Amino acid sequence: MSDTDLHAPMTSMRFLTLDQVAVELNVSRAQVYALVWARQLLAVKIGGRGHWRVERSELEAYIARLYRETRAKDTLRLAPYRPVSGRGR
Repeated sequence: MSDTDLHAPMTSMRFLTLDQVAVELNVSRAQVYALVWARQLLAVKIGGRGHWRVERSELEAYIARLYRETRAKDTLRLAPYRPVSGRGR
């Protein structure tokens, strides 16, 4: 796959290669493969040689899940500090 193929508009493509997902997320191909291997990002193997493909809707769902998790963590982290009373000092 050429470098120009990686940077072509991918919004109309249903299935993306791991290289295309890496470009979209601005991470390495190895990081995308690790996400697939850990089943954090759903993908399918296509053909006899086992080429991985990620459906665009799965990539969008993964990104949405990351946003939800980030918001949940920020909500906990940004909760007002409430000192525990009755601890001696």
